[in-house]
Amino acid sequence: MRNRTKKEQKVIDDLLRFLVLVAGFVGWYTTGTLKGAGIAVGIGLGVILFVAVWRTERFKSRMVQSGITEIDQMTGRQFEEYVGTLFTSQGYSTKYTPMTGDYGAELLLKKGEETIVVQAKRYKQTVGVKAVQEVIPAIKMYNATAAWVVTNSTYTKQSLTLAKRNDVRMIDRNELIQMSIVMRENGSMV
Repeated sequence: MRNRTKKEQKVIDDLLRFLVLVAGFVGWYTTGTLKGAGIAVGIGLGVILFVAVWRTERFKSRMVQSGITEIDQMTGRQFEEYVGTLFTSQGYSTKYTPMTGDYGAELLLKKGEETIVVQAKRYKQTVGVKAVQEVIPAIKMYNATAAWVVTNSTYTKQSLTLAKRNDVRMIDRNELIQMSIVMRENGSMV
């Protein structure tokens, strides 16, 4: 499952505690006994456990379906080619820039009047500000209308802030997984 911030996890933990408390109260209120409250709490915990197991299995299934494990093993160039295939399946014409001297863009996507420069980062760690800093000048260099950074990982808060200020679209692991699933379902696999 996606990485949650401490704040998001605290909200979820507080919600679960509240639900268990409500279950206990409902059990006590309907039966008038502590035994009824205990049974209701047990049922509530069972439901929470069932949902957690179901979500975990669903997550694992999505990972297999998306091919993210294979993506994580790709070289940088293989990842660039995969990203190109991904966007080709969405109707973009794709052009790869040279391996060196690419001015901050690995791919150029075109669809209609739209030209997009893409920085592709296959990383094991979070992607930092440098990726955004590299793709911004590529907009003018390639006379593009937009810039995107695509990764199989996640982004630092600073990179997201810089991207937002410069209208750079950030495609992270979760969005890449979803796009990969759609491509595979449509039969547009490499």
